Order: sequence, then structure tokens, then C-alpha cells
Amino acid sequence: MSRFLSMRNAFTRDVPRLEEGSTVRLLGWIASKRVHRDKAFLSLRDRYGYIQLVVSKARSPEAFDTVSRLNLESAVYVEGTVKRDERAPRGAEVHVDRVEVIAPSDVWPITKDVAKSPEAMFDMRHLTIRGPKSRAVMAIRDGVVRAAFQYFTENHFVFITAPTFITAAVEGGATLFKLKYFDREAYLTQSSQFYEEAAICVFERVFVIQPSFRAEKSRTRKHLTEFLHIEAEAAFMEHDDIMDVEEELVKYIISFLSENYEEEIKVVRGAPLPVYDDRFPRITYDEAIDILNSKGVEISWGDDFGADEERVLSMEFETPFFVTGFPVSTRSFYHMNDPSRPEVTLSSDLMAPEGYGEITSGGQRIHEYEALRRKIIEFGLNPEDYGWYLDLRRFGMPPHSGFGLGVERLLRWLLNLPHVRDATLFPRTPSRLYP
Repeated sequence: MSRFLSMRNAFTRDVPRLEEGSTVRLLGWIASKRVHRDKAFLSLRDRYGYIQLVVSKARSPEAFDTVSRLNLESAVYVEGTVKRDERAPRGAEVHVDRVEVIAPSDVWPITKDVAKSPEAMFDMRHLTIRGPKSRAVMAIRDGVVRAAFQYFTENHFVFITAPTFITAAVEGGATLFKLKYFDREAYLTQSSQFYEEAAICVFERVFVIQPSFRAEKSRTRKHLTEFLHIEAEAAFMEHDDIMDVEEELVKYIISFLSENYEEEIKVVRGAPLPVYDDRFPRITYDEAIDILNSKGVEISWGDDFGADEERVLSMEFETPFFVTGFPVSTRSFYHMNDPSRPEVTLSSDLMAPEGYGEITSGGQRIHEYEALRRKIIEFGLNPEDYGWYLDLRRFGMPPHSGFGLGVERLLRWLLNLPHVRDATLFPRTPSRLYP
């Protein structure tokens, strides 16, 4: 064990639970500092959050002198005793006896003027992620992934990984990032779905959590060119079954976050997450078109929903809701046509309420060889480009369904974030590739 790790005997989260007078040894960063006469009040940040430090010149002149000269974000080792004080942010603080500077910091460049500019803050994202709100959002994001793993494991899904380099489009050629792969062309994956479909013939139920890439030039509050994708596929499940899974997953994630990230949620949104006991409403695409037309939106049957249409539609709901039965023209080729109404597909989007729009998209896949081959041709695609994907239908592919959930979109809704880029560590958009 390194010298530094052996020095620590507690974390910030432990301090409020310790008895008054307990000796603590902490490692972390100085997140804020205020010197008033012969006392300094500091906030120490470690992996679990923050705790207030009080450094008194009378108690420890050497420690007071050290912290008086310290810049924000210096990494330090601190020794002191716990004192309960209801005025402290967490009801307890540490009165410091000793400070050792492990890594000094230059003058911290994130000023109030910088903080007023979102673009400047993202230009310095490598530093601004240390702020309380950014830290809380990233901690909650970690919780979303943990919750998803836990839900899928409890429901007998097997975790797999899929290639990032692909040879054929899943969602559409217009949104593919093309690159040179040795002596041939390849693309960055839009979705892991095709590989999951292969894997369900081994494990029946599978899921992935990995990045997907979309070369969309959309400059909306809900689009990223690289995002974290939670996707699942399940054999022997039909469309209604997979909608049940999507609803259960979202409710499970909300419950998990509420139970384990209460402090972080309070920092970001100032109130608990919503609780949904009732089933999510399910409306048809036809009903959605009627709602949009009644709100003055010019949209015709057969048109897909954009960000504006989703915003208007989801403003009509106070809970998440499904839109089902999208027309064939609005969905990718692999979606199964509804046998009772061939012009629409067995597909759906789960929309977040209050203007946030789509957070998941899913449906039943075509499992018969000839039906899939015909659909590929109808979409103007070359069946040879989908050889192995078609081949799956020749060797015992059962009816199956799946969906994809965008982690950043989910977080934007749950945490009331102004933009989806606030929900990821280093966002990638059409205009942002740095840092």
C-alpha cells in the first residue's frame, strides 16, 4: 500500500457518523476556502463528497499558515478531530491539527466571469468537472449504470460487448461516421443491436452498456454525436413484453438513484426524483398525430417526430408514456410490420414528460429470412451488406424484441438539466471535439 493510502483512515462521508472528538486523517482537494482573521474555513472534496475543515491559528499556527497560502484544488493530507456543529453543511466538521500539501495547485482559473459562459465552461471541462454540480451529475450517472446492471442481472440478462467498428448501418447511412480500417472502409457503431440479436440464440436475453455514435448535425438540447447506450434484446419476447421491460428498467433506475444518491440529487435538482406507481400510458402514433395537430403543429401521418414535435407532445403528459405503432416509413428496416395493419410497425418510443421527449426506442424485430430480405430491398439497401445478419434467420431465430436507452437523455430529464451535454463527462457534439 502506498504511503498516501496508508495515511488515510476515513472519508468525507464518514465524518458525520463519527463520535465527537474522533481523530480523522483525510486525503482530498481544497474545493473552497475562506479566511476570516485567525480562522480558515475550507471545504475538502474526496471521492464521496465534501466536508468542512476549520483551521485555527491558535490551535495550529503551522497548519493555518499552510492553508492561508494554498490555492484552490491543491491536493492535501489533513489530520484533525471531529466536532459536531449544526451550522456546518453536514452537521459536523473537522478541526485541523496538521496539513500536508501533496500536490499544490496554480491559481484556479474558473472565475465568476468564466462561470457565466457555458461555452467557456465546456472549453475548460477538464477542470470544471470538479464543481459540486458536475460531480453530482457524474456520480448519479454512475448510479444509472449500476442500477441497469443490477436490474438486468436480476432478470436473467447476460452482459455482452459488441464491436465499435462495423461494416453496415443499423439506423441509417446518413448518420454513420466513416473511417479508414486498414485497406477498407468501416464505420463507428450506431447501435449494438445486430450483435445482440446473434447472442440471444446463446443466452436468450442480453444487454450492452457502451458508446454509440451518430453523425447527426442536429444542434438541439437532446443530441450528442457520442453517447452511452444501454441496449437489450430478448428471445421469445414480443413488442408488448419489451415495453414492460423498458418501463420496469426506468422505474428501477429511479428507485435505485433515490435510495443511493439522495445528496447528489438534492445538489442538482433541489428535490427528490419523481415516483411513478401506475403503468406508463400507451398511445398510438395516430393519437399522437391528433394531439400535435390540435396544438397547431403541422405534421402529417407518415412523418417522423423531430425534437420540436417531441417537445410539444411530451408537454401534454406528467408521466413517461409510450407512443406505439410508428409507420414503416419512420422506422429502420428490421422492425416487424404489424400483421393486423402492415403500414405500421410493432415499435415504440418511450417519451419523458414535460417537454423532454424520447429516452428509449424499441420494438419487435423481423425474425423470418424472406420477410427481412424483402424489407432490406424495399428500403433500397443491398442484402449482401447484411449477409451475416440475414443468415441468423436461417438457423432457428425466434420472435424477439429489443430497445435502446440513451443514458444522457435519461439524466437530462431526471435531473432537469438544461442540455444533454451536461450529462456526460466530455461531450461530443457537431461543434465540440475539445477537450
